[in-house]
Amino acid sequence: MTHNPTSLHQSNLPHLKLLHQGKVRDIYEIDDEYMLIVASDRLSAFDVVLDQPIPGKGEVLTRVANFWFGRTQGIVANHLADKSLDEVVPDAGQRRELGDRATLVRRLKPLPVEAIVRGYLIGSGWKDYQQNGAVCGIALPAGLRQADKLPEAIYTPSTKARIGEHDENIRFDETVDLLGQALAEKVRDLSLQVYTQCAAYALSKGIIIADTKFEFGLDDDGNVYLIDEVLTPDSSRFWPLDQYRPGTSPPSFDKQFVRDYLETLDWDKTPPAPLLPDTVIRKTAEKYAEAESRLTGAA
Repeated sequence: MTHNPTSLHQSNLPHLKLLHQGKVRDIYEIDDEYMLIVASDRLSAFDVVLDQPIPGKGEVLTRVANFWFGRTQGIVANHLADKSLDEVVPDAGQRRELGDRATLVRRLKPLPVEAIVRGYLIGSGWKDYQQNGAVCGIALPAGLRQADKLPEAIYTPSTKARIGEHDENIRFDETVDLLGQALAEKVRDLSLQVYTQCAAYALSKGIIIADTKFEFGLDDDGNVYLIDEVLTPDSSRFWPLDQYRPGTSPPSFDKQFVRDYLETLDWDKTPPAPLLPDTVIRKTAEKYAEAESRLTGAA
């Protein structure tokens, strides 16, 4: 792990076609079969991308995702390609700038569903439960507290929103309409299996994975692959086990310092975002690095 990480707010690879720029990731075309994904150090809060990067964040996200891809390949195939970055980015200076942020992947057809798994009662799930005793239509036992562990993990899919819009929770039968019965069930079952196994591993390292979001894609033969990022502090809610107290919202290993700071400001949560103090940026970078260190043993 780099102790004095550099920052990359936006990648610049003029020899490759930029297919898409998301909140965090820049996706480049290599050819009909492969893409290059660069996890920048951009950070979004309340669906607004901030102007200031979090140093080293993209490298942490990439290394953590690759760690989990390695651990889950016995459950489900993933999009990682067996190609060298040197082949795709021959310029050594560009490769240095990318650092560990670049991932070569197969081009697959993404499914139009965010596969969300919740193991604990928090966030929008807690709000749902307070209103009607259920989360996304799934009834839960009475008397649960905020951040309580659920009796078993639940699958609560959502639609994929365009940038600037919010994902919308949907019921499982709506994913059947989108994907067909067999594929909807496969995505649900794989999501629960990956979450359950990885959450157990993370717990042994002192991290609770409260919930997470997976994405899946298909190849031309209809085979299912785990794609995008997997079980990172951006796609998941990580809590330190030693600070976990049901009944309150636990601290998390991600952009909590940023969100907490922005909540103190008179900001309407629309662009442009306010500037962050250096201390907030530094603490956030340290939290991402700590999550990687605990999970992978990197130091």
